[in-house]
Amino acid sequence: MLRLVATSLCLRCLPVPALSPHIRQCGTTRPAENQQTVDTFYDLAVDIQKVRKLKGWVLHQHPAYAKEVAHLLRDMGASGPVIANVLVVHPEAVLCNPEEMEAQRELWTSVCPNRKELVGIIEKFPASFFTSASHHQNQRNNITYFHSLNLNKRIITKLMASAPQSFSRPVEQNQVMVDTLQRFYIELGGEKNNMKIWLQKLLSQNPFVLLKSPDVLRQNLLFLKDRGFTTAELLHLLSKLRGFVTELNPDSMNQTLLYSQEMMGCSENQLREIVLKCPALLYYPKHILSDRFEGLLRAGISVSQIMDTPTVLELTTQIVNYRLQKLRAHGYDARTGSLEVLNGTKRTLSRAMAN
Repeated sequence: MLRLVATSLCLRCLPVPALSPHIRQCGTTRPAENQQTVDTFYDLAVDIQKVRKLKGWVLHQHPAYAKEVAHLLRDMGASGPVIANVLVVHPEAVLCNPEEMEAQRELWTSVCPNRKELVGIIEKFPASFFTSASHHQNQRNNITYFHSLNLNKRIITKLMASAPQSFSRPVEQNQVMVDTLQRFYIELGGEKNNMKIWLQKLLSQNPFVLLKSPDVLRQNLLFLKDRGFTTAELLHLLSKLRGFVTELNPDSMNQTLLYSQEMMGCSENQLREIVLKCPALLYYPKHILSDRFEGLLRAGISVSQIMDTPTVLELTTQIVNYRLQKLRAHGYDARTGSLEVLNGTKRTLSRAMAN
């Protein structure tokens, strides 16, 4: 038994053979960078260190088409700094093959023929332009559909740039949401002659409304109807919120309305009037509203003033305090005057101080 124990101990003490350098490296080996991509980036004055830090994996891909991307953009009128900026922000562009890039150029110029404008869009939204060929047919179908709605090309271009997901998916999904919006617009008393303009404004302000569920829109409007808003008032809210009503839900709106009513001590009718003056009030969660109400009250603003000009609640506490100080320095006391000045733009504020 002693021999067995001794043998066992000896075996445990035997040195473990070291792994060969080749075996040790296999687990952490990374493909070498694509030297052609790296060299092209250097030639184009691309901040390659920033690319390595944020999206270094792109530099290891084969094949890559950095020269082709630069040629395409240069041919469209892009300057060297613009090309470099596009490749820093979206280096994945080099993974699109030349056929895909040409197909995208043809597609985008069909809605934005102005090359200078198109280059500006690509610089701002490169990921929307350099996309997979698998989406091209959906993009074409969606362009055709939105043309059929008589939307102008500028609106369609904005949708493609800022909400590319809506153009990459089947056209039928967008059609369902647009049909829902148009139906509610008519049911709430909107004039058919103005529907195109209304829809253009809504999609321009919130392109992502197309990606929302029609059921969400329906539930939110039903909730507001149950709170006493008339059809005309619902149309006003839907128009003022410009599709952002789909970002809300009945629970959050209910909490916001209950808190606002408690803080202002107002009736249901007064609360509805306040919301109609300031539809954005529906968005803010309780903790944000609490901070803004308390900031205004600490500054000496009365509840009645807030009720008269509820849009002041759209301003952060920091902005309110800054503007109050500026006005006070010029002899205007917001505590005894109108909050319209406080709530206005910088130009309005400057005009008030000048007077």
